[in-house]
Amino acid sequence: MDFQIYGITITVILLFSITTSATTFQEHPNGTTSKSSTLAVPQINSNSILVALLDSHYTELSELVEKALLLQTLEEAVSKHNITIFAPRNEALERDLDPEFKRFLLEPGNLKSLQNLLLFHMIPTRIVSKHWPARVHATLCAGDDNVVHMVDKNGEKIVSSAKVVKLDDIVKPDGIIHGIERVLIPKSVQQDFNTRRSLRSISAVLPEGAPEVDPRTNRLKKPAPLPAGAPPVLPIYDAMAPGPSLAPAPAPGPGGPHHHFDGESQVKDFIQTLLHYGGYNELADILVNLTSLATEMGKLVSEGYVLTVLAPNDEAMAKLTTDQLSEPGAPEQIMYYHLIPEYQTEESMYNSVRRFGKVKYDTLRLPHKVVAEEADGSVKFGSGEEGSAYLFDPDIYTDGRISVQGIDGVLFPIEEIKVAPVAAPVAKVVAKPRRGKLMEVVCGTLGSYAFASCH
Repeated sequence: MDFQIYGITITVILLFSITTSATTFQEHPNGTTSKSSTLAVPQINSNSILVALLDSHYTELSELVEKALLLQTLEEAVSKHNITIFAPRNEALERDLDPEFKRFLLEPGNLKSLQNLLLFHMIPTRIVSKHWPARVHATLCAGDDNVVHMVDKNGEKIVSSAKVVKLDDIVKPDGIIHGIERVLIPKSVQQDFNTRRSLRSISAVLPEGAPEVDPRTNRLKKPAPLPAGAPPVLPIYDAMAPGPSLAPAPAPGPGGPHHHFDGESQVKDFIQTLLHYGGYNELADILVNLTSLATEMGKLVSEGYVLTVLAPNDEAMAKLTTDQLSEPGAPEQIMYYHLIPEYQTEESMYNSVRRFGKVKYDTLRLPHKVVAEEADGSVKFGSGEEGSAYLFDPDIYTDGRISVQGIDGVLFPIEEIKVAPVAAPVAKVVAKPRRGKLMEVVCGTLGSYAFASCH
């Protein structure tokens, strides 16, 4: 087996390094050197528990000890006192361990967590099966909480809820190895993993597509039960326009009859925040006075939907022309293009464009999407120079349901330019000039008398 060959190779290297390090060279003032018998590292012989571990059937554990660079630390520990190693089965480290947690341990930046995990399986004292103390033992892992609880329950030896499956599996003069059924995880390592996993989950958010809805029934093809407080399953567009009265109405979100969310208060709060923040009075005026978008946004949030508002500042709104605002429904269409039916923050959007390049977010103005990309250390929305805007005031308002991000321009979708087909050239038909009726009669009479034709 490759792991056994690997263990034998490491054993030979370990013995060779110990033998060569036992002799050092000392330089005299006259420039000559002489050999000195001072030991650079503790003396470890071939009968050591460390050599036995590297050459044992616990190949997964021995490989992790090598990757964690713990050989020198364990040599120093063995030179001072006996150690007891609780070695997990190979299956516990290879198949039973969470793959995500194992990847976390093997990342170069998490070397300290891997070392603490392995040292948590080692006690700086010799414990044999005949004398199994039912008490708490400190481990080689640093920290006050890094202790193991040893229990002898109904003849079964247990170490911190892990059952010992092979007692006195390997016995050496300087240590002993007991086989256990699973891996012991210290609290410090578990906390590091939970923190890293939480940060990874919010570090970047890709836009998610809407669930698949049957167009005939306007319902999900595979409906799933939702817990209270969960987001609604139907897309937000169905909540905005349910269709004819004969069609089934969209399923109410958790905020409908149960009032889990107070969307009206949240929308009022974020508009009030815009006014206090300053520089966004024009947007607040459009939402409240010129349109009924504030009321509609409140209903959507009450139904459990989330929104991200790309808010143009007053300087950008002042550049809008009268023609752009005079058409019926123009203010609503402009604002719909600035509403994203997702909850995005400055951090999530910036990390998304850093990781995925250009990201297209759905908007409430179907079917148009707004494109985001990284530019000058910020997030740039739109395409080109004139139709783009930068993230100017990040996270003006974030409450978990509504996110408001200030931008320095008004966004417009890229309209498809339809080229009219070139019409085929029409042949010009020249009609013969018609003669008057009297002229035709005269020509007919002259022709009957054999005179020259009028043609």
